[in-house]
Amino acid sequence: MSETIDSLTGEVSQKNIADIINEARAADRISARDIIDKVFTDFFELHGDRQLTDDEAIVGGIARFNNQAVTVIGIQKGRNLAENLATNFGQPSPNGYRKALRLMKQAEKFGRPVITFINTAGAYPGIEAEERGQGEAIARNLLEMSDLKVPIIAFITGEGGSGGALALALANKVYILENAVYSVLSPEGFATILWKDGSRRDEAAELMKITAPHLLEMGLVDAIISEENLIENLKRQLTESLGDLSLLTETELAEKRYERFRKY
Repeated sequence: MSETIDSLTGEVSQKNIADIINEARAADRISARDIIDKVFTDFFELHGDRQLTDDEAIVGGIARFNNQAVTVIGIQKGRNLAENLATNFGQPSPNGYRKALRLMKQAEKFGRPVITFINTAGAYPGIEAEERGQGEAIARNLLEMSDLKVPIIAFITGEGGSGGALALALANKVYILENAVYSVLSPEGFATILWKDGSRRDEAAELMKITAPHLLEMGLVDAIISEENLIENLKRQLTESLGDLSLLTETELAEKRYERFRKY
């Protein structure tokens, strides 16, 4: 069982780990595009990594939040077969991570905060991704994000799987939705490695402590976002976080972000 604290009421509820994982992976879960449409205004999408192609698993561009210009980047999953094929089931390729980095460096140039929304089982593991430098692309994002001179705020909205999620989550503030999970690998993968039995997923998930309350307790996230009145909760948290981070200098932003992730 996992305890979830409602960020508005303070009430504690208990949910079965299997239910949380299933909700995090649900096909009808709110997507990055849904959030962008409802939280931000004047969104202008930008495409391509300027090297090879555009990856639809990564959606990003410029928008306004409370009349402030921001850069928004999200990992997009589909709700049907056609959308899942287009977005590769929310598993970004190296081109997607390079597109995200291009947008982040552009944001740094023009002094725009970066806001990311993460929902992925992990980076695409196919041969072509490895041939195009998947590991290098993720490592490059981590390197560049650690030194970015603008605020970075990340939200884990569904699955936060492995380096594929971390490549957009190396942020000053990291938040997680109450029914989301965040882990170094999938619980099925953990169970397969540990017991040679992927069916022991739920048992593995309990050991891994991948749910929001566990992550908050370990200091890996800053707060849990209640999914009741989700859009209003996201707006409220963003307003608060952007205000707090605006008080820091460029050097302080980078140093505090680096120190945070060194503790991992």
